[in-house]
Amino acid sequence: MRHKISGRKLQRKTGHRKALFRNMAAALIKHEQILTTAPKAKELRPYVEKLITLAKRGGLSNRRLAMSRLGDETQLRKLFDVLAERYADREGGYTRVIKAGYRESDAAQMAVIELVDRDVEAKGQDSGPVTSDEDDLEDA
Repeated sequence: MRHKISGRKLQRKTGHRKALFRNMAAALIKHEQILTTAPKAKELRPYVEKLITLAKRGGLSNRRLAMSRLGDETQLRKLFDVLAERYADREGGYTRVIKAGYRESDAAQMAVIELVDRDVEAKGQDSGPVTSDEDDLEDA
């Protein structure tokens, strides 16, 4: 019996699973909508929602904790500056999982995980700041 055992292992070792969620969370924060398999989307939901809750609370310790779980400073800035303000009045339920049929190659059930009240222009865009190298190229 599986009493009080939570979470899916997704046929990965612990380090690989942590890296998977870290990368998927950064991608979801960056694009605000990603397509993945349904079990991965269902496991990613609480991971991202806890990050958004940390961002809403603010503070240096919560920022450091979120950085250790996210690993991407650009997305951390977006999380604390943009998403925390967007969801300030919402009590929870920041993400939504929508089933998206089956993958043709291996018939895995696919799902779209997206942020509620998302910015449609964020998908496919780089949300990082413009570096000085790009400014030099524009001037030339």
